[in-house]
Amino acid sequence: MRPAEMMNCADRLKVLADETRLMVVRQLMLGPKHVGEINAAINVESTLLSHHLKVLRDAGIVLAQRDGKSVLYQLAPGVEKDEMSQSVNLGCCVISFEE
Repeated sequence: MRPAEMMNCADRLKVLADETRLMVVRQLMLGPKHVGEINAAINVESTLLSHHLKVLRDAGIVLAQRDGKSVLYQLAPGVEKDEMSQSVNLGCCVISFEE
């Protein structure tokens, strides 16, 4: 995979083509969350969640920050959320989440 700064829109969309990664992004649209909070919401095996979070970090879609013994995740700068339309703007395209 290319470094985040070299990724184009197609690369970012490939990263988000996975349902689990989309669920993580949707959770982070609600605000920053610790790994445990994300896992409680989407209920996947912790090692699998760690893998997906790494892919999202490497793509520049989420940021991780140490918070004591835990890690706090949030959407990266440049990934703008629009809660009214339930969409996220990746800078190259907009993904809308509809119920």
